[in-house]
Amino acid sequence: MTSPEASPRSVSQMPVAEGKSVQQTVELLTRKLEMLGAEKQGTFCVDCETYHTAASTLGSQGQAGKLMYVMHNSEYPLSCFALFENGPCLIADTNFDVLMVKLKGFFQSAKASKIETRGTRYQYCDFLVKVGTVTMGPSARGISVEVEYGPCVVASDCWNLLLEFLQSFLGSHTPGAPAVFGNRHDAVYGPADTMAQYMELFNKIRKQQQVPVAGIR
Repeated sequence: MTSPEASPRSVSQMPVAEGKSVQQTVELLTRKLEMLGAEKQGTFCVDCETYHTAASTLGSQGQAGKLMYVMHNSEYPLSCFALFENGPCLIADTNFDVLMVKLKGFFQSAKASKIETRGTRYQYCDFLVKVGTVTMGPSARGISVEVEYGPCVVASDCWNLLLEFLQSFLGSHTPGAPAVFGNRHDAVYGPADTMAQYMELFNKIRKQQQVPVAGIR
């Protein structure tokens, strides 16, 4: 089965503006987009839950457990994505969540691992922009920015256009080309490429939130 096509997109983290909260920075970004002439096109949500290999399956060889990230994207409401660390991405239907419950002898949900981003979609000419607030539990942890270029399906054909547009409203915080662009230089871009970028973003934000035990009061 071939991977479904999708328009190439860049997913990156926007730092919180100095002296501002996450929500205030999101408002600054969305105001910039509206000043450019972008129009609101509904909302979006991407979520991710981490599973680790159950201890009972590792044996006594001192093997390291593997991580699997089960993700959903409101752009693909009938699909569920399972991404393995440094491995493939499985695209299944939403019944996969039920299957994970039955596989708890092999994969167990990591405690408090749920992370998600929610926000508003904006259309500007051929670009679709999603600015989201990343949350873990009740707390806002960061800002995600996804930019999609609609008329294209090969990432290498449109990165310069994406970059130019990103620079117009992210300025010095414009990201470099996503790793998936380099890995699939002339290949058709697919939904799994977007989910891999969100997985990297979520893991980056998780690491930023890790506090040494000695520093906890």
